[in-house]
Amino acid sequence: MGLLLLLIICQCAINSIKTHSVSKPNIILLMADDLGIGDLGCYGNRTLRTPNIDRLAEEGVTLTQHIAASPLCTPSRAAFLTGRYPIRSGMAAFSRVGVFLFSASSGGLPSEEITFSKLLKQKGYATALIGKWHLGMNCESSNDFCHHPLSHGFDYFYGLPVTNFRDCKPGQGSVFLKGVQKDLVIPIQVTGIALVSLAVVQYIGLLKVPFQALGYFLLIITISLLVLIFFFYHFQHLNCFLMRDHQIIQQPLSYENLTQRLTKEAMKFIERNTDTPFLLFLSYLHVHTALYASENFRGKSKHGLYGDAVEEMDWSVGQVLDVLEKHNLSDKTLVYFTSDQGAHVEEISSAGEVHGGFNGIYKGGKSTNWEGGIRVPGLLRWPGVVRAGAYIDEPTSNMDVFPTIVKLADAQVPSDRIIDGHDLLPLLQGKVTQSEHEFLFHYCNAYLNAVRWRPGNSESVWKVFFFTPNFSPEGSNGCYDSHVCFCHGGFITRHDPPLLFDLSRDPEEKVPLTPDTESRFYDIIRVIHQAVDNHTRSLHAVPNQLSWNNLLWKPWLQLCCSSLFQSCYCDYESGGSPLQVHLG
Repeated sequence: MGLLLLLIICQCAINSIKTHSVSKPNIILLMADDLGIGDLGCYGNRTLRTPNIDRLAEEGVTLTQHIAASPLCTPSRAAFLTGRYPIRSGMAAFSRVGVFLFSASSGGLPSEEITFSKLLKQKGYATALIGKWHLGMNCESSNDFCHHPLSHGFDYFYGLPVTNFRDCKPGQGSVFLKGVQKDLVIPIQVTGIALVSLAVVQYIGLLKVPFQALGYFLLIITISLLVLIFFFYHFQHLNCFLMRDHQIIQQPLSYENLTQRLTKEAMKFIERNTDTPFLLFLSYLHVHTALYASENFRGKSKHGLYGDAVEEMDWSVGQVLDVLEKHNLSDKTLVYFTSDQGAHVEEISSAGEVHGGFNGIYKGGKSTNWEGGIRVPGLLRWPGVVRAGAYIDEPTSNMDVFPTIVKLADAQVPSDRIIDGHDLLPLLQGKVTQSEHEFLFHYCNAYLNAVRWRPGNSESVWKVFFFTPNFSPEGSNGCYDSHVCFCHGGFITRHDPPLLFDLSRDPEEKVPLTPDTESRFYDIIRVIHQAVDNHTRSLHAVPNQLSWNNLLWKPWLQLCCSSLFQSCYCDYESGGSPLQVHLG
């Protein structure tokens, strides 16, 4: 009897330990930028060295059908933080531009959105975002910080408020000038023809045009061009700066040892919180262009500067894992690694060097909903809780991180709004074998582009496209003429009936199925249309955060650590106290 009682007590103690182990763990979220799923050894790459990221796969779960909620940075990250399709928060554009381009724009992740960082902070977690934000900054003044990370549940921020552009690094070219030149050619030609025509009709006496009106017209055109030239000449200073919390500490950003600095900040945050549950979101600048690598990694890979950047990021992941080991935190910490979308295949330097990554067997890349644009790495490690070395080939989403870590923190998933993500833990622990995502909806900006359907009674994963981007040049694997693919008008081809693929048999999306090759063709299309109708009815009108008004540069919102006339220059990284001076 005594032995039986002892066994019961021991079992209760073991159950208590297991329950405690899955309650309020530390959370580390590692997100690369524009990393291709084919760039990592654990997803089949044999020429890039990624031992530390591969270690996460060996010691945890590899998701082989992990899907970004959008193929662009801003909407993908909004979905990641909120567990909701970006269309629900107004973070999906109806215009051509689908991301924030300027630090002094008024759009951003709305304050009424609930992020996982807000919920974990309420549960006593120390929270930090280190690296890229790209979800807005200010609303009405240069110091309201309504969209800033600290307004969305992060205690600490060290990083870039916008993103890493070619324009931020001298000698790397510009992603803007090509587009601006294209967009300005016709207006300038029309203006020139109009002025010449007015001069001619004035000279021959057919029409009397007041010289004062012509003068005002010329003045407006001249001022507009000067402002445009000034803005792009000073783009690096106005948009590429490093912040700590609300203070600018380096303007413009220096790439010197930047990854080491981000990594050091991450390690220091972990070491400050060894006795407190913490959430660390380490949002890498790698491998978005402009590419960069420190001296220890430059020229060391087999794939030029891109490969150097990937291998330096892998080093950084190793440093984070090592500091967990050092402080005996590995078993208490869930580590997640992913990318915000697929590799940007059109990225080629002015010297002809490939600056975009590799999406493996998958078609397309960043900005498209072909698998290459949205199928991303998904690695989760938590020793003793999550299965080691397991592979899961079920549709999962970066939106799933939200309910997963919210539940682990003993917080409540919001019930006043639709959360599109699902808790991953049952799948990761092998308690269930099928994803809760029967349907996933793939948006190109604010336009529903494709739908994925995983029927419960079938091994198939169906995917339909309502429209597809027109690759340029024709026959290529991307939109090289425009640098990214766009979502409407003459940039796409619509399909009626939609294109249909079975990803379980054709993951490369090579051969669309037809009624002749798939007997259930019309039944599948009908089910998906019904799912689209149900999904559409769940959407509610919200302010468009990526409207032209919210995207445009607004001088009164510009952050500047000196004065505009001093070119917004400062560098407090080397020592000294940050001083922030705002314009507006």
